[in-house]
Amino acid sequence: MQNKLSPIDRRILRLLQHNADLSAAEIAERVELSQSPCWRRINRLQEEGYIERKVALLNPQKLGLTMTVFVDVKLSGHGRRFLAEFEEAITGYPEVLECYTMAGDMDFMLKVVAQDIASYERFLRDHLLQQPHVQEAHSNIAMSEVKRTTELPLD
Repeated sequence: MQNKLSPIDRRILRLLQHNADLSAAEIAERVELSQSPCWRRINRLQEEGYIERKVALLNPQKLGLTMTVFVDVKLSGHGRRFLAEFEEAITGYPEVLECYTMAGDMDFMLKVVAQDIASYERFLRDHLLQQPHVQEAHSNIAMSEVKRTTELPLD
């Protein structure tokens, strides 16, 4: 799919992922197109799935979510049912921002936000470790955030 993108499409995507509030007129001016063709390109990029959705990125610190924890999870088995049940359960926890299946010693990696260590411990004890197939969970507490972006490389 990536090779279908023209240089102008890439410039449009770069602008939008940096600031989704830009109007079609502003984008058109920056990529040196007239507004209508630019608008059509943006719509095509949405229809083709290059643009999934537009969101507001919130500041976790301002919202009191000062703690980020990366949790390695190992399940007691690897059957489809075990994986599916865990995946279904984990999607219901709003404090879990991201969940990945992993190759290696652990089965999943979670990115969890919490207000403080006590609230993270409650999530761990009352929710994560209560999942029937969780055998191990190793918490890695982020000390500081060096880089956080949602912008994908488009070069």
